[in-house]
Amino acid sequence: MPSTSDLSDPQEYQKIFHWAETQQDGAVPSFNTRRNDPYEYQTGLGNSFESEAVPGTIPQGQNSPRNVRFGLYAEQITATAFNAPRHCNKKAWLYRARPAVAHQGFTGLPDNKDTESNFMPLNPRVHVSPTQLAWHPFDIPTSEEVDFIAGLKTVAGSGDPALREGLATHVYAANASMKKKAFVNSDGEFLIVPQQGALDIQTEFGPLFVQPGEIVVIQRGLRFRVELPDGPSRGYILEVWGSYFELPELGPLGANGLANSRDFLSPVAKYEIAQEPWEIVYKLGGKFFKSTQNHSPFDVVAWHGNYVPYKYDLTKFVNVGSISVDHMDPSIFCVLTAKSRDLTAPLADFLTFSPRWDVASNSYRPPYYHRNAASELMGLIYGDYGGRSDAFKPGSVSFECGMVPHGVAYEEFKAATETELPVMKISEASIAFMFESSRPFTITDYAWNSDKKHEHEPKMWDNLVDNFSSHAKEVEEILTKKAQGRRA
Repeated sequence: MPSTSDLSDPQEYQKIFHWAETQQDGAVPSFNTRRNDPYEYQTGLGNSFESEAVPGTIPQGQNSPRNVRFGLYAEQITATAFNAPRHCNKKAWLYRARPAVAHQGFTGLPDNKDTESNFMPLNPRVHVSPTQLAWHPFDIPTSEEVDFIAGLKTVAGSGDPALREGLATHVYAANASMKKKAFVNSDGEFLIVPQQGALDIQTEFGPLFVQPGEIVVIQRGLRFRVELPDGPSRGYILEVWGSYFELPELGPLGANGLANSRDFLSPVAKYEIAQEPWEIVYKLGGKFFKSTQNHSPFDVVAWHGNYVPYKYDLTKFVNVGSISVDHMDPSIFCVLTAKSRDLTAPLADFLTFSPRWDVASNSYRPPYYHRNAASELMGLIYGDYGGRSDAFKPGSVSFECGMVPHGVAYEEFKAATETELPVMKISEASIAFMFESSRPFTITDYAWNSDKKHEHEPKMWDNLVDNFSSHAKEVEEILTKKAQGRRA
């Protein structure tokens, strides 16, 4: 375990088994953010927070007084129906120098040919295939400046944002910070997974610093800007429409385990007052628009509410699993889920595969050969991951559609069945993840025609030995005895 002085280096966090190691068995004061994170945060998920950059700003006992202190404007963001049940009602009140309505109108932007929002098979720009596909890491551009928005590329998805149910999976590759530009996703929520390079994200609620090994969720309709403090950055995005991310139910696990709400971090208010031209880019129905304004969109002095962006460090995930026999279903790796209209199947799950113990005895430990209803799109943040059926590097993408069989190659099967494996740590210095959905995915033109695409080599399963036939004589004797017993 690296010392706490080493933990100022973000690479050191990739070597720890779990965040608990940073506390060195209570030998040092505990801390809840990485040493190189420059910001302060509020803890919890789904809380009703409040934050003031200037104390005494938020009105008490009411939300919209006749006069807000310092001449600020009150602005409410209502993310659910006004009369949605209290437990799922999402809103926030912002107290700002100028309201978001102060802009100079909208104009259309050229379509980003590498993004997609309509995944209906009738769309000629998407493709249906049962083939197990994979993509080598997508290149980060070097010939010209590309910011987070321009670097968005869609891989696969389902549905359409106009239907208010569906999802899209994207990658991003950027080499430049957004300059006097903010982005608003009016279609749905973004769950962003940086794989290379940190993201310094300015939001209306305050800043978030997100590094490889962490994730961030930015809700529908919120303005944000992405800077690249480490230089070029690449990562993955899961976008959901008509739903929002929340913690999965724990059921028999009880009150604790998996991702705990106390480990999610939301920003504190930090305002920027600047009278200068800004461009606000909106994504609506998969189309891009812009508005301009002569002031910073990040002029929020104080806010309160429960519709707030947040981040989470995946090294804090509390793995549960089998401590007796058998390989457990992957639902035990679920960090966040987004519900669908089908109460028995989620629209999307975000799963993490991080360092943990493997102890099941008398069991076949690798993932069993299986077909399941879910569409699975997997990525690797850092390290190695042996659970894929093909070469898998950080930044890669692997895809398997629902009900297509998959599993490990024969060599791994043979090793796991011939030897009783010891109690062991697995996935050390590695974090992989999965975007999983009950919905069937179609593949975009961008991904389908990419020179990074390759198929899982089907021949890797050709040598799965028919062991049953080698027992033909023994089986025949058993069946003969059974037939004789019936006649007797």
